[in-house]
Amino acid sequence: MLTVVKNEIRVMLLTLKYNIMREMLNRGTFILSVIMMILNNASFIVQWLIMFTIKDDFGGLDLHSVMLLWGLASSSFGLASIFFHNAMFLADDIVEGKLDTMLVQPKNVLLQAIMQKSEASAFGDLIYGYIMLALSGFTIKRLLFFTLFSVLGCLVLTSYRVIIHSSAFFFGKIDLFVENITGLVTTFDTYPDIFKGVVRVILYTIIPIAISAYLPVRVMNEFDVKIMLYIILGVIAFVMIAIFVFYKGLKRYSSSSLMISRT
Repeated sequence: MLTVVKNEIRVMLLTLKYNIMREMLNRGTFILSVIMMILNNASFIVQWLIMFTIKDDFGGLDLHSVMLLWGLASSSFGLASIFFHNAMFLADDIVEGKLDTMLVQPKNVLLQAIMQKSEASAFGDLIYGYIMLALSGFTIKRLLFFTLFSVLGCLVLTSYRVIIHSSAFFFGKIDLFVENITGLVTTFDTYPDIFKGVVRVILYTIIPIAISAYLPVRVMNEFDVKIMLYIILGVIAFVMIAIFVFYKGLKRYSSSSLMISRT
């Protein structure tokens, strides 16, 4: 079992290495895309600076906490796009039969499917996240927690994408649905926890905004063992559900959905 895990990690690192090398073939373009992404993200802070001239807090968060929320959302998204960018295109690969060649290789099919690509600009998201951490009040303790929650956020965001995109196994081409549903995470996790009623319940259960953004910020501001445990269990649950749904759907793909072979 340990050998299998070590081999999977080795394959992941090699895949990431080659993806990054491919993205950096044109270093000028790579650096420019990273800088532009940082500037693009920074533009949203102007919005919040204006908002905080009107009100002292939003959802119980002051300006520094909102910056921390933005940073965490950005770094989680960045890591997900660096390691598992192809999760955003998984539904298309399923419908177009691009998983065919992966089925005959002695590698983890899901990891192959979601690690085919890396997004160069995502390094800008990752760097921006740590810039926000520095501006919101840097400490070594916060740095460690921020890094941990960025990794957990990456896992839960990727798992959520896999779950949604795996619906293509069962319903075929559903581009608009997948795009809208997966976009909800990046829409909500950059706003404070100001939602009430049914929306709040959804954000704490079905759409993993709470465990990827709201609760981690709360833990970094004031550590709570129960909240920390809730976050970890939530991440594990989403990862397990994603694995289950993908391989459940893959049985349908292998038996009836093969269309074209990838060259």
